[in-house]
Amino acid sequence: MSVLLIVLFSAILLMGLLGAAGVFTWGERRLLGFLQERLGPNRVGPFGFLQWVADTVKLITKEDAPPAGADLAAYRLAPALAALPMLAAFGVVAFGPGLVISDLDVGVLFVMGMLALTVWALVLGAWGSRNRYAMLGGLRAAAQMLAYESFLGLSLMGCVLLAGSFRMGDIVAAQEGGLWFILLQPLGAGLFFIAGLAAAHRLPFDLQESEQDLVAGFMTEYSGMSFALFFLGEYIAILLVAALFTTLFLGGWAGPILPGPIWFGLKVAAIAVIFVWLRAALPRPRYDQLIAFAWKVALPLALLNLLLTAWIAVGRSA
Repeated sequence: MSVLLIVLFSAILLMGLLGAAGVFTWGERRLLGFLQERLGPNRVGPFGFLQWVADTVKLITKEDAPPAGADLAAYRLAPALAALPMLAAFGVVAFGPGLVISDLDVGVLFVMGMLALTVWALVLGAWGSRNRYAMLGGLRAAAQMLAYESFLGLSLMGCVLLAGSFRMGDIVAAQEGGLWFILLQPLGAGLFFIAGLAAAHRLPFDLQESEQDLVAGFMTEYSGMSFALFFLGEYIAILLVAALFTTLFLGGWAGPILPGPIWFGLKVAAIAVIFVWLRAALPRPRYDQLIAFAWKVALPLALLNLLLTAWIAVGRSA
């Protein structure tokens, strides 16, 4: 792919992701309204569709002043670290045959690395705010991400072993004309989905910003565009986890009749809808229960799944 095409595709992808994140906020609120037997946004535009535009304008024009005594460097850097790694990670996601900005040999590892960077945003935002509630939220975030990322990578290694590659396109190709990996790796898929919820800071894994006991956690002192960047990073993370789950376990762009990118988009949308449904249906657990599940249940299961998959892969090659 030429440099001009890469720049053009990158610009289109960036604008598309920003628009998709905005529309997703509207879709989530409408779906939550339906699930909770209320209307949701319905005033601005047809079915309230332009509500996300109104919210964007409000956040752009809202004052964004740091609190007194804040560490300005950390305070300003944190929102950028929340959004930019998520946007960068989409550079290796394959939306269809050849539709990828950079088809890295270690594409899956690159995405994992970008997801891991978000914890720095939460901790820096908490530290820079000089707020006790924010600091508690940042410490919770660090402990949670350490616990759940311990098995996030292990849960997808079964797919890597079956495909024999970390490249996104190779993993999709290994599922074409055969079984999707969700049928061969049901335990890995379940563990990855749970860890993906935690990586995207979605309920019930949003205790680091729980308004009941931490006001808003690490985001307590943020407003305006700084708050919007944290918000954007969360919604882009949802789409990223959904895209990665689609690639690893649902055959990526593979599907009959319709073009590959449309199949990819439909699968990602379905996973995102499940994220919203879980937000409406599940309560928050206690924090000790959340951490204990990661270390005592999910991590051993991920190791067991990896061991069994490696045994099967070696048996095939023998």
